[in-house]
Amino acid sequence: MFFGNQNIGPSPAKSPKLSSKKPNGLAKRAITFTSVNGNSKPKLSIQDQRRQLPIFHNKSKLIELIRKNKTLIILGEAGCGKTTQIPQYINGARLHENGKIAITQPRRVAAISVALRVANEHGTEMSIGKYVGYSVRFEDVTSPETKIKFLTDGMLLREAISDRLLLAYTVVMLDEAHERTVHTDVLFGIVKKAQKVREERNLSPLRIIITSATMDVDHFARYFNDCPVIYLEGRTFPINVHYIKDQIEDYQRGCIATFFQIHKDAPPEHDVLIFLTGQEEIESCAHKIRILAKDPEVEGPPVKVCTLYAAQPGLQQMAVFSPAPYGTRKVIISTNIAETSVTISGIKYVIDSGMVKSRSFHSSTGLEMLKVQRISREQADQRTGRAGRESSGTCYRLYTRAQFDLMKKSTVPEIQKCNLNSVALQLLALGLHMKTFDFMDKPPIESLEAAFEQLKVLGAIEDVESINLTSLGKKLAKFPLDPKFGNVLLMAEKYGCVKEALIVVALMSSESVLLNPPSRREQAQAARDKFRTGYGDHLTLLNVYRAFESVGKNNVRSWCHEHFINLRNINYIREVVKQLQEICKKCDIRISTSGSDLDRLRKCLLAGLFMNVAELRKDQQYSYVTLDKRQVTQIHPQSVVHGQLPHYVIFTEVVQTTKCYLRDLTTVDGEWLKEIAPDYFKSRNIKFNDHS
Repeated sequence: MFFGNQNIGPSPAKSPKLSSKKPNGLAKRAITFTSVNGNSKPKLSIQDQRRQLPIFHNKSKLIELIRKNKTLIILGEAGCGKTTQIPQYINGARLHENGKIAITQPRRVAAISVALRVANEHGTEMSIGKYVGYSVRFEDVTSPETKIKFLTDGMLLREAISDRLLLAYTVVMLDEAHERTVHTDVLFGIVKKAQKVREERNLSPLRIIITSATMDVDHFARYFNDCPVIYLEGRTFPINVHYIKDQIEDYQRGCIATFFQIHKDAPPEHDVLIFLTGQEEIESCAHKIRILAKDPEVEGPPVKVCTLYAAQPGLQQMAVFSPAPYGTRKVIISTNIAETSVTISGIKYVIDSGMVKSRSFHSSTGLEMLKVQRISREQADQRTGRAGRESSGTCYRLYTRAQFDLMKKSTVPEIQKCNLNSVALQLLALGLHMKTFDFMDKPPIESLEAAFEQLKVLGAIEDVESINLTSLGKKLAKFPLDPKFGNVLLMAEKYGCVKEALIVVALMSSESVLLNPPSRREQAQAARDKFRTGYGDHLTLLNVYRAFESVGKNNVRSWCHEHFINLRNINYIREVVKQLQEICKKCDIRISTSGSDLDRLRKCLLAGLFMNVAELRKDQQYSYVTLDKRQVTQIHPQSVVHGQLPHYVIFTEVVQTTKCYLRDLTTVDGEWLKEIAPDYFKSRNIKFNDHS
């Protein structure tokens, strides 16, 4: 494979530098990446490691700039120490006065891992949450003594519902701001307003710090009232970027070919990171590399292949951080989770497919589209940076320079392409309306209208123009869930199946507990056959969870291994159930159980998800049509209902990949529709056949 090349870093290592100026054309800046200690050097103490960070040399200047500015944007190269050190510098200089320092992260894993790192640097026991702690969905490790608090952006948004001016905090640091998650975008408006109101009312001032390795700083600075931008540069190494000369059709094959091109000549200690789009691609690529690496005709050292994606068990994810045996090359094949959320030592080469799997919501059809598409230039730069952390590195981009130039500059903000139901509910709980909210980039009006229409149908608001929640809406807002799932729990009391509904909702709201390795998919399905029920996926998963709960503590790991169950995820489900139980108690919902009466649970799911009903079409393809949006779909092949052809099903979501699929299903009787939600179907002139 032939590449054109471009060196995008400096030749010599630069001294640390801090500069402050108004934003202007950041995209033209050379991309450089901070160095860290290589594996060949003696291991330093944790405090010596802190002093080796590029940010350490600018500590005094940085503290002074934070002191002088109520809002500040800080751009720091990946690995320079901004996330772990800035909160500690603020605390040490007492810039937070008597308040707390909040540091938000887009992902749960990042919030926990960074908090643990900072606690370790300070010598603090995380179990008691002193000095530093973290708060993520369904897990709070803090105490009244906590000064530095890492939390997901969604958790800070939930805190704002009861503390609208965020008075518990005097400093809010919004980290990895360039990722533009929907919660981060809402937080931008919340903290901006809180800062202004606190100033007007002469309350304790709120400092806002926005940090990232790369972003459209002009856009961010304008939104935050033309605040100053700080460029934090550290010791950097050049990164040699190669582009393909001609476009390729099969980027997966290109990744494998490029890896073995590197593998032939590079020293064994030079590790490789490959970016692909999802689990199936990654496992397929890993399988092919393992086979080819053992071929006697393939030149190069032994290969340790690691994969990294969100649905993996924790132990497999942690394997990417372990060094390969001496004389063995490590190759990590990852989704975009490795762009910013984790730091992997030892990477010398990056192979960038230029693709990402992205989810978008279409309000007119109610479809969630899961599409493989081109990354942005911002993402390309983030991926490239993984190669230059310890020394000069190389990035192979499997796209032409012309294709790169045609990429979008920045990733489309999630607020502009997602289902807004939950966000609309949370803003209403804050007494705010999405149509007048100060967004950095406003969401499409069609998505706004669809969100308010759904809240009205659920009974959370009286009408689409209202900013006042009904009593039902106030209860729904207390659950950190999609409003439809919250509605299932509220309906469960009526049907006497709260315990079972809690489990099903927890399973619907989290990553899958089922492991389906491509090479052992049939074996995995056979091992779980005993849990299958013709009533559908939700009840099958309920059976899995009940069986897991009945296993003794000493046998849990072997049981999960035998049945291809993700131990980390199912343990997480258990914690989610406990947290949801606590919220139910606060809402005066009595915990009841339906035992073996599965019809009560099925009716409860229908009562909560009545907008998610599909009817069998009697055509040659045996397709289904959603009764709300009249969207033609099919049952997902992995569903236990696939091939049964029930007349009516309720579903968790509609996703379009190669086809339009219904996912996570429960069969329901036709007569129940008129019994449980007659007004809904009548208002839409929906007619259906009375099948049982």
